[in-house]
Amino acid sequence: MESRQQEHGRIVVGVDGSESSQEALRWAVRQAELTGSTLTAVTAWEYPPGSIGRIDEPRELRTSLEQAADRGLSDAVRRAVRPGAGPRVETVVAYGTAAAVLLDAARGADLLVVGSRGHGGFSGALLGSVSRHCTAHAPCPVVVVRGTGQPAQER
Repeated sequence: MESRQQEHGRIVVGVDGSESSQEALRWAVRQAELTGSTLTAVTAWEYPPGSIGRIDEPRELRTSLEQAADRGLSDAVRRAVRPGAGPRVETVVAYGTAAAVLLDAARGADLLVVGSRGHGGFSGALLGSVSRHCTAHAPCPVVVVRGTGQPAQER
């Protein structure tokens, strides 16, 4: 991954399928367009979800989980980036906790963008555990984007 575009920078955005992460992705796309940066959209998966250690899952389950994560990320990027326009986008699907995967992807980046609330936790929190962890430990500046509270189709 060392062949990144350094002349214009790189923005990393976390995508988990939640409305908040969709809003973060749209914000990151606009920022990448304005700055000429490459956008790296990242999603994490783990088995079992929320685990504290890796359990060897059957190969077909691993393949299925990875493919589902990849499809979800590709769909989100397709919805956020106008065809024939927008920034150069690379996608990364990685095994691990969301915070660990995002912090790893943010090494060498100019900016990390995350949503304020993803899947999990309780809805009244201002920041989710992943965004809170990223703001405390990221190797670059972090933007936390709050969702609108409305499903995308209602806007």
